[in-house]
Amino acid sequence: MEPARAGNLLSYLSQVPDPRGRKGRRHSSSAMLTAVVCGLLCGARGYAGLVEWLHDLEVDIWHWMGFTRRPPKLDAFRDLLIKLDPVLLDQVLRRWVNEGLRVSDESLPLAGVSIDGKSLCATLRPYSAIIHLLAAVDHKTGFVLSQLRVDEKTNEHKAALQLLKDLVLTGRVLVGDAMFCQRDLCQQVVDSGGDYLIAVKENQPTLLREIELEFTAECSAFSPLHTA
Repeated sequence: MEPARAGNLLSYLSQVPDPRGRKGRRHSSSAMLTAVVCGLLCGARGYAGLVEWLHDLEVDIWHWMGFTRRPPKLDAFRDLLIKLDPVLLDQVLRRWVNEGLRVSDESLPLAGVSIDGKSLCATLRPYSAIIHLLAAVDHKTGFVLSQLRVDEKTNEHKAALQLLKDLVLTGRVLVGDAMFCQRDLCQQVVDSGGDYLIAVKENQPTLLREIELEFTAECSAFSPLHTA
């Protein structure tokens, strides 16, 4: 399918296969997913909050979202989201966000993207482990361009390599802490047309020492106490 026009959320979400059976299907999955995304952006939380927010909207907005009749209730949304492939949905939303940012930021010489990890609160009890996510965030808009769960058997460095594979980095500067100061990660950013600004600490002792010596030499050259 040809990429949809930037900003047309409904068209992008129509690319996500509908996992439901045809029997009893009264609403398109793209309309329902559009409602979910818009509801979350408007602060609706949980199935009940989403349905309450949606049913308070004007009919014209329902039509804009792709509904041809009164939107469904809580159970229909739960059934769709439980069956939906989250990876496919994430890929489609990522393309939508990245295309929108590419169009709106064409005049900017450089755009910053931060990469960082965070542990989700209140995930230890229901999942028997703390869920840790790694995300790439656009500086200008605050949009999460991409994110993935860091498996217990891997680390943020390896997860970052996977995370950056699908990102459009041309004209962007990747910003990260010392954990991401790795040769293969930096090379991947450059090969993708981007640049990077990453902290250097004791985890890279040789590089840190070389930088310190370089700046010491530069400062000495301009010191008022320097003599030829």
